[in-house]
Amino acid sequence: MKKSVTASLLTGTVVLGLLFTACNNAQNKSADKEHQQHSHNDSLYACPMHPEVTGKQGDKCFKCGMDLVAVSHEKHAKSEVTLITEPQIIEAGTPAKLTLVFRENDKNLPLEISHEKKVHLMVVDETLSWFHHIHPQEQADGSYTISETFPEGGKYVLFTDFKPQGAASVVDKKEITVNGSSGNNKTDFSTRLVSVVDGYTVTLANGNDLKTNRSQSLEILVEKDGKKLTESDIEPYLAATAHIAMIGKEDKDFLHIHPVSNKHFPIYAETHIKKQGIYRIWVEFQTNGKVHTADFTVNVAEGEKTAGHHDHQH
Repeated sequence: MKKSVTASLLTGTVVLGLLFTACNNAQNKSADKEHQQHSHNDSLYACPMHPEVTGKQGDKCFKCGMDLVAVSHEKHAKSEVTLITEPQIIEAGTPAKLTLVFRENDKNLPLEISHEKKVHLMVVDETLSWFHHIHPQEQADGSYTISETFPEGGKYVLFTDFKPQGAASVVDKKEITVNGSSGNNKTDFSTRLVSVVDGYTVTLANGNDLKTNRSQSLEILVEKDGKKLTESDIEPYLAATAHIAMIGKEDKDFLHIHPVSNKHFPIYAETHIKKQGIYRIWVEFQTNGKVHTADFTVNVAEGEKTAGHHDHQH
């Protein structure tokens, strides 16, 4: 017997500059659908060449300089995502098949490739101590499947990022429960700005200065054997310099960021954080064909509110 979990979709996209999405829905329950709002317009504006870059009417893409064009919200209101797990009861340490079905008006919803993949699935445990970024494969029946092994028992949160054809990117959020021992380790949520992975020392240089209600940078240094890496030392990953996922401790607010490089930092992004609190950050970067994942913990302070900012973070 298979278990279906249908959850509502929230429009939104998290990228370099502006990209925020999330939803609150429990396992086996559906919630109301919600649209991302930009000012008081009915349309979201995105770059025709880089659809992950969004903004308001009159903005230009920071990657290529093209004018942002309006994209419809209608697909977001009609589409739904179903998660099927096999077996129905997942056991820790045992591979489970995850199947994602994207539907609109009882028909398969065609998806576009975004950052080299049609579906990006990011899985974290409830304590935010374990993170896995995977890419389900399209099947002949239009579904997307992948095998995942959950390390411990407990609750897990799954963020599915996808882009319906002709519409803006969407992130769907679901929760599942895995049987088994949860272990005795608890996540240390004290500030952590330096991560050592595979011989690389990765530092979030301005991690102590993150605040809400303002545009700000994520400045990331990478060193190995005493040498600071530059843009040329890092290989492109998923059509960007690196990949960043940022998730809040309390409400599991999700930010999906695709950074670039500049002359000072091999991994650099501009972002806007709406909610204060503790966040876990995972930075994936590639060298010599291997992807490395560094992780940080930051405490985002409340910043001074400014009028006229309509960004949406969920």
